[in-house]
Amino acid sequence: MPSATIKLFLVHSDPKRLRTAELSNWTGKAVSGPRTQFDGVLAREESDKSGIYFLTGTDPETGRPAIYIGEAECIRDRVKNHNDKDFWSQVTFFVSKDENLTKAHIRYLEGQLLTLAKTAGRAVVINTQGSGSKLPESDRGEMEVFLEKINQLLPVLGIELLVPMAGLKTPDAPTSKLLYCEIKGLKATGFRSANGFLIQKGSEAVASERPSSEKWPWTRNLRQKLKDDGVLTANEDRLLFTRDIEFGSPSAAAAVIHGGHANGLTAWKDASGKTLKELEVV
Repeated sequence: MPSATIKLFLVHSDPKRLRTAELSNWTGKAVSGPRTQFDGVLAREESDKSGIYFLTGTDPETGRPAIYIGEAECIRDRVKNHNDKDFWSQVTFFVSKDENLTKAHIRYLEGQLLTLAKTAGRAVVINTQGSGSKLPESDRGEMEVFLEKINQLLPVLGIELLVPMAGLKTPDAPTSKLLYCEIKGLKATGFRSANGFLIQKGSEAVASERPSSEKWPWTRNLRQKLKDDGVLTANEDRLLFTRDIEFGSPSAAAAVIHGGHANGLTAWKDASGKTLKELEVV
């Protein structure tokens, strides 16, 4: 993505409350706020326009992040209909300041954004089927630019659920930066990522938890959640990662592999045996 200047306006001076966001040389605008300020968000004149909206929160059944992506010719009227959904705690929507977003445009954007959310795999996507829309080539090009700008602003507004996890073939993971975590003859590979630490598909983890998991049960709970989600599967005397998965820190990643508390700065090493701690010494 090209560099950009972001204009973030805190309506009540609080970054957690109602705020708007714009990018330089872009006709779009974002409005975002917590559910506790629902009336204030929808009182904005921007909510009377057509656009794309996001409802984000936590799925009550799995405890995972959840997202609903929708389109509307009048944001205010459509979002009011979602008050019966209890999972969401934040509403964010995007409109065009020049009012050039047609029904076909927003349907196209909705379909593309749903695909991104499902591919990223960071959240439960509440509505998996979008209306979609075919556009002329020129309009499609314009909407791809609009989509790019949406993806630039979403993380700034606290929504990283559409950000794809970095993989080995991306610039984020050159072979020289790969790290290894080994225990009991098992081996896992991973690397530092923008959001923490990524363990790669095919990595191995111990089958049973350490006694320390009784003292720090979050490790056991996280491993069970990964099993329930199909990320970790049993394979003879070990567990295998079925896909790339990102953790908040190297220690959290190492703890899942070790089956208990672990220091990620010493558990992860490069091909020459240097620990992550040694590699990151300035």
